[in-house]
Amino acid sequence: MTGPGKLDWQPAAPSLVATPVAAALSDWNAGTVLAAPIDAALADTAEFCAHYDVELADSANCVIIAGKRGEIVRFAACLVLATTRADVNGVVRKRLDSRKASFAAMDDAVALTGMEYGGIGPIGLPASWPLLVDRAVVERATVVVGSGLRRSKLAVPGALLAELPSAEVVDGLAS
Repeated sequence: MTGPGKLDWQPAAPSLVATPVAAALSDWNAGTVLAAPIDAALADTAEFCAHYDVELADSANCVIIAGKRGEIVRFAACLVLATTRADVNGVVRKRLDSRKASFAAMDDAVALTGMEYGGIGPIGLPASWPLLVDRAVVERATVVVGSGLRRSKLAVPGALLAELPSAEVVDGLAS
C-alpha cells in the first residue's frame, strides 16, 4: 500500500498502535487508515519528516490543551498541520470557555490519552474531549498523524479525520 514518504505502509494493525487507538480503529473506518513502523528516536515531526521524506504539509500535530476557569479544567485536542500552530489563547480558549488555556502537562496528556508523549494522535482520544481540526488538515489528501506510539505513524485521508467522534472542523484554528 502507498502513503507519503519512504515508509512501509500497511493496514493499521493493533501491534502498530496504542491500545486506545486500536479500540477506536475497530469501531471506525479503519480500512482506509494505514500504519508504518518508524524509529522511535525519529518520532518528533521535524526529524520524522526529514528522515522519511514526508512533506511537513502532509504531517499533522495533535496537541492536548488544558483550559481553566476557576477550579474547572477542560481538555481538548487540536489537530493542525505541522507547518502551522494552533491558536491556543484565542480560538481554543474561547471554545473551552476558559480564562486560561495552555498545552497540557506531559504527564496529564499521557495519563488521560493512554498514548505515548510524542506519539499522541487524534484517533482514540477520550470521547468527552472536543477534537478541534483545522480546515487545512481536512483539505489534505492524506495526513500523517501519531499512532499513540512513538514507534509508528498513521496515514489517514484528511477528510476522514473530520468524521472522528467529537471532531469539529474549525476555520482559523491554526496560523
